[in-house]
Amino acid sequence: MTTPVPTPETGTLPPASIDEAQRAGLPARLSAEAMGTLFVVVIGLGVPVFTIPQTNPLPASLAGGLALTAAMLAFGYLSGGHFNPAVTVGNAIAGRIRLADAAAYLGAQLAGALLGAVTLFGILRTIPKISDTRAAFDTVTAGFGQNSIIQAPLAGVLLVEVLGGALLVAVYLGVASARNPARSAAPFAVGLTMAVLLQLGQTIGNTPFNPARATASALFSSPDSLGQLWLFWVAPLVGAALAGLVFRGFALSVAGGVATPEPALESETALEPALESDVADDDGASAAPAVRNDRAAQSRPRSDEARDFFDKRGE
Repeated sequence: MTTPVPTPETGTLPPASIDEAQRAGLPARLSAEAMGTLFVVVIGLGVPVFTIPQTNPLPASLAGGLALTAAMLAFGYLSGGHFNPAVTVGNAIAGRIRLADAAAYLGAQLAGALLGAVTLFGILRTIPKISDTRAAFDTVTAGFGQNSIIQAPLAGVLLVEVLGGALLVAVYLGVASARNPARSAAPFAVGLTMAVLLQLGQTIGNTPFNPARATASALFSSPDSLGQLWLFWVAPLVGAALAGLVFRGFALSVAGGVATPEPALESETALEPALESDVADDDGASAAPAVRNDRAAQSRPRSDEARDFFDKRGE
């Protein structure tokens, strides 16, 4: 017997909007986020620090994008592969992760980023030719004004970070959606997006579009870098919030369309053949006409019933 499939209530998010990575336990997801962020930070900061233009053919921006792709492929099946507070905030606003889990993700990402920076700091301390480790971190730390290679002002770096954060989160939310047939290509799409954005922000002010990475490098750089760290939290999170709101609107509009009920008459007509066949199977071939007769009687206008009543009284 054919049964109607219940539809979600109007105004609620469809099941596809909930992050499927929540099927794993929270400790496993937090560990994956910490490990992935550690890898992203070590490669994202370590490659440009140790890059010698004459001998290193791989650009630092491409290395950062490839590191993100590898981390998503390795750990994304557990946690969703955020590795970036901006991505987590965007997912939370879009309704794809619970707020409590999002807060835990932020803590895991910061822990992984700091552990990666400590590891890189220890490696730098073992190299005799690098006498000032903080100066080495200064070359890869985000900044504006005097801390920017081209001395980009605060407004310019702010706009670039907001735009980059919005684009990165939009690509993630779009390609990682359960409705996207190209969902399996999400690590490559997000990684290439990050590589392009890092190439854009490298000259402007080493903009990382990742607050966890910005925090990790600022803690081991010159003291004035900490004074500018707020920008690299506020700007990408604003961009992520904008992207998350847009995709939440998309999800709500889709949910509203799915939940629109069909007219009762049309739904009954659609189910009628199945109902008749079921009755025929149980009670014999003559049951189907009986069902139709009953329905025909129920659908007769009230005026016909009244006429029959008075005709019988006249007899």
